[in-house]
Amino acid sequence: MTALLRTEGVRKAYGGVHALDSCTVEIDEGSVAGLIGPNGSGKTTLFNVITGYAKADAGQVYLADKRITNIAPEKVFAHGIGRTFQLTRIFASLTVLENMLVASKHGGAAARSRAMEQLEFVGIAGHHAALAGTLSYGQRKLLELAYVLVSDPAVILLDEPAGGVNLSLVNHITDRIRELNAAGKTFLIVEHNMEFVMGLCDRVTVLDSGAVVAAGPPAIIRTDRRVLNAYLGDDLADDDPHPGEQA
Repeated sequence: MTALLRTEGVRKAYGGVHALDSCTVEIDEGSVAGLIGPNGSGKTTLFNVITGYAKADAGQVYLADKRITNIAPEKVFAHGIGRTFQLTRIFASLTVLENMLVASKHGGAAARSRAMEQLEFVGIAGHHAALAGTLSYGQRKLLELAYVLVSDPAVILLDEPAGGVNLSLVNHITDRIRELNAAGKTFLIVEHNMEFVMGLCDRVTVLDSGAVVAAGPPAIIRTDRRVLNAYLGDDLADDDPHPGEQA
């Protein structure tokens, strides 16, 4: 496979805290990639740097062969990257359909038709006339996914899509991701739900203190001592009677 999205040596500091430290990540075209790590490891910061919401202090971000480092978010999205946020960003006082039309930046019958198609795809078309603020937390996540799909991005970054939702909805989201991936979409997913990540992703990258400590297939990552150290700490990981193999 060819890397469609990659970061090379990205650094980002906030005051004296190094949120990202020479962070190099490659996402193959047509893959579903996972990005995991303990709280504060730099996952959302990396998303923000990729999508222009935070400026890298050093390093580069590439989409295919095009350098997109530190360009504005709207330009990132225009190049073919879409993203969701850990805390959903919707217009609560607009209807679900109106939210979709804002995303499309177009009016008319064609835009409404495409918006309804995406709402149908994620499973909330029946709520198109409801105010977005009345949706459940899980439904808001589905609306945000549909919102992203309107622009037909090549790469979709999902920030904790399974966080705080019930198992039935997690399975529904998983099915939608798989269907989109089968149609050619590339994904990078930040998620704390390890069962979700390991069952869905082709490759997983692990961050700790802003640096990549491991990357590889889920079967290798789940037994990598560096990953256990990152999540449990050296002392606890050393007590593990089944350390497994390193990637």
